[in-house]
Amino acid sequence: MTLDDVPTIVAIEQESFATPWTEEAFVNELTNNHFARYMVMDYENEVIGYAGMWTIMDEAHVTNVAVREGYRGQGLGERLMTELQRTALLFGARRMTLEVRVSNEVAKRLYAKLGFKPSGIRPGYYSDNKEDALIMWAELPESSEVEQWYDEERI
Repeated sequence: MTLDDVPTIVAIEQESFATPWTEEAFVNELTNNHFARYMVMDYENEVIGYAGMWTIMDEAHVTNVAVREGYRGQGLGERLMTELQRTALLFGARRMTLEVRVSNEVAKRLYAKLGFKPSGIRPGYYSDNKEDALIMWAELPESSEVEQWYDEERI
């Protein structure tokens, strides 16, 4: 993701989330947060999705994952998440975490498919309606397992 992508990313945020991040938030992530890693998914020279995380020591924290409305239901979110996991490994992460709305069954199924397991609740986490967030964690493969992990077409 580059600064030129930010207006498109903000548009995707607005169609994806009840409390979307602002342009300033993304600019700050790209210019001031040395833990931040953001990527875009491009189709025919158009950004149709993006994902981001913070890599801190041996952990990665997923911040955002979204796909443009017209491209959902095609496995693109899974591809973005898998690429995040792969990138986290390259930055030395051994574990990955995220929060998801307790009511978001589609996302919870995707994360479970990718090895995430529930580990707790953040009460009232979402500011728009005070919905709880489910905290999920996934163990990333050991370095000796990485090649096999890639060969299993996870990416």
